[in-house]
Amino acid sequence: MGNTDSKLNFRKAIVQLTQKNQKIDPSDEQFWEQFWQGHQTTLEDVFALVTSSEIRQIRNENPANLATLCYKAVEKLAQAVDSSCRTQAEQQCVLNCVRLLVRCLPYIFEDEKWRDFFWSSLPSQDKTMPLAQSLLNATCDLLFCPDFTVTATRRTGPEKAEELANIDSCEYIWEAGVGFAQSPPHNAHMERRRTELLKLLLTCFSEPMYRSPQQSEEPNKWIAYFTSADNRHALPLFTSFLNTVCSYDPVGFGVPYNHLLFADTTEPLVEACLQLLIVTLDHDMVVQQQLTQPGQASYDEGNCGDNLFINYLSRVHRDEDFHFVLKGITRLLNNPLVQNYLPNSTKRLHCHQELLILFWKICDYNKKFLYFVLKSSDVLDILIPILYHLNYSRADQSRVGLMHIGVFILLLLSGERNFGVRLNKAYSATVPMDIPVFTGTHADLLITVFHKIIATGHQRLQPLFDCLLTILVNVSPYLKTLSMVASVKMLHLLEAFSTPWFLLSAPSNHHLVFFLLEIFNNIIQYQFDGNSNLVYTIIRKRHVFHAMANLPTDMAGIAKCLSGRKTGGKFNLPRVPQRRTAAVSQELPSAHVPEEYNEEDDDEDEEETINEEPKAEEDLESETESHERSQAGELQPDILTAQPAEPGTLKTSLLDTPGISQMTEREQAHPNDKPQVEDSTDIVPYDRSAASTPTDERKSTSPTELSRLSVAHRASIRMVPGESDRWTPTPEWIVSWRSKLPLQTIMRLLQVLVPQVEKICIDKGLTDESEILKFLQHGTLVGLLPVPHPILIRKYQANAGTTAWFRTYIWGVIYLRNVEPAIWYDTEVKLFEIQRV
Repeated sequence: MGNTDSKLNFRKAIVQLTQKNQKIDPSDEQFWEQFWQGHQTTLEDVFALVTSSEIRQIRNENPANLATLCYKAVEKLAQAVDSSCRTQAEQQCVLNCVRLLVRCLPYIFEDEKWRDFFWSSLPSQDKTMPLAQSLLNATCDLLFCPDFTVTATRRTGPEKAEELANIDSCEYIWEAGVGFAQSPPHNAHMERRRTELLKLLLTCFSEPMYRSPQQSEEPNKWIAYFTSADNRHALPLFTSFLNTVCSYDPVGFGVPYNHLLFADTTEPLVEACLQLLIVTLDHDMVVQQQLTQPGQASYDEGNCGDNLFINYLSRVHRDEDFHFVLKGITRLLNNPLVQNYLPNSTKRLHCHQELLILFWKICDYNKKFLYFVLKSSDVLDILIPILYHLNYSRADQSRVGLMHIGVFILLLLSGERNFGVRLNKAYSATVPMDIPVFTGTHADLLITVFHKIIATGHQRLQPLFDCLLTILVNVSPYLKTLSMVASVKMLHLLEAFSTPWFLLSAPSNHHLVFFLLEIFNNIIQYQFDGNSNLVYTIIRKRHVFHAMANLPTDMAGIAKCLSGRKTGGKFNLPRVPQRRTAAVSQELPSAHVPEEYNEEDDDEDEEETINEEPKAEEDLESETESHERSQAGELQPDILTAQPAEPGTLKTSLLDTPGISQMTEREQAHPNDKPQVEDSTDIVPYDRSAASTPTDERKSTSPTELSRLSVAHRASIRMVPGESDRWTPTPEWIVSWRSKLPLQTIMRLLQVLVPQVEKICIDKGLTDESEILKFLQHGTLVGLLPVPHPILIRKYQANAGTTAWFRTYIWGVIYLRNVEPAIWYDTEVKLFEIQRV
């Protein structure tokens, strides 16, 4: 009853604060003590007892009351530090103040008039320390408070406890790992308190949410102070955050259903540490300013600015530390992929987006770590969960942000030669993905998933096509033995993208064909011996290459091509009717691949006259879907096709990503080679002016629906323009790029091998492809192909556009992940829009 009465008094005090023109005297300690003394209100209680309308009412009508409330709460935290927070009453008072500040801060940030409030000085102090610094200092001190958030280690008696203001927090790092060897005992109560204090820090740092995307480039004073040398706990905090994340094992001892029997206090702490890490590592104003200047887009480890978190991260160099970090991240990323015989018996984590951002940041700031990841097959432990999430999310329009971060990481990795080499390792994992079973390498898995994304993903993924193909271009010179499955998939993409009506539908569509031709050229020139499957598939699909070389350039031919243009709201990749290039007796045997990969060739064995009208075109998407649905009975039908997000769900819109040409820089894989003469076939960014922007309205919804929120992008690209803005190709435009198609190598291969293969088919009367593949495996084209071209790698380069995108994405993820309680729900966020799908 006592606690109920105190909550009632707390509620009455809040109502009293809202009374118009009723200013409460700051010296009335009896009144202010009602907010943090004598009651035990949880964070959820505070959110229920203090409504958003009441906080705004106090802010707008009684600003002095809100200012005094914040002053008093911060003052209580500072007093607790001075007394070392030893008693249970003091500890409860600290938690009550923390919860009240977490509730009020977002509403202070959303009003520009209050922007500098926390950077004013405490009236009761002689020093001119801003209120924000006092709050951050007290919070950081309390995160290393013996018997409150850490276990005391140096106490000889009750009266000789260490003074909190003088404590050496490096001795109280929360977990063993980087820079710390001892593993302190776990205490559930202390982990809960740490989590609450971290939630307060995260709320303090969330001020960018209430700035427009243009204003978000301004320095965040909260993070700048927290990560500066003025914070004496910067090093132990960084180490504690990193070690807590990387040492966490959600499975534990592996007891089935243990997560249902016992409350896990570590997971919320890990998520809070993870979110604080990605937020603080994103704040690097020095580098951001460099990105706005041409020619200074690379990160310089010696120029970290004042952000000690970035400085510490860039200086980690021991192999055992790299191994600890990589093992921890891969363990958590692979957690959702773990399969067992007992359904739902293993704990499943949902922080994969934050983990991917952390991995990205570490690779970005510590190149030694990136090279460590790539020097062994451990990089494949990162690749598999990324491909899993890409494949799983491809049909959900509310997961576009997750798709982008996964593709960005693969683009970064593909810029290094070792990544392409590691892909040749045989793939034997049993990951639950709705792709056909195949026998091959990780490169085959990569190609198969990318094909699935392009063929069955939703329309908002179309801006990623050039990134996906750039990744394949980067790794293609090192792929030794592509399977028949992957080879057919690659030719399917070329056949779809080289369809005349698609090529002529938009001014940049032909760049996708240039990428695919570069992939084939790299494999033929550098890995011909082991890729008989791909060579055989190229021979069987030779009509695709001949059609590209003979693309019409007259107005009549252009009009005929465009007459096959698809219409309708949803864009699908085209399927081109088969063309006969030889007599039936000279047709090559069908490749021995699973049935679903050979669907477009099924009718080749049927007789058809040369004048017969081609069958109606089918979408590559629906064709792939139907065959793979029958191939795998255990698949989930709802993720096979591109579905919109569920009705009633919300999403946070993000900035558009820059074109691939702004994100990459061409480099030779072997700098000692002769310099490559730049040609004009490099990719041109998509026309962002043609982007269609959704006009979803903001609608109110209950906080319970926030568990169904997801992150998505603000705009999508229409690859097939509407009637009003349809683009019209000209003969001059077609000639300008058709003459530059890199077809010489492939045409020379066909010129040499097609007669030989057809002769074998006729002489031996072959009915399957095994003999042909054996012939191609032992064949050679040495001296017959054009001189090998230098290997060109498109390395990822940071730029202002991607920096702004990442900042928006990070805060979008944090907004959507903090739903119990929903800290920022129903506040006027400006960095992104909360939209109903």
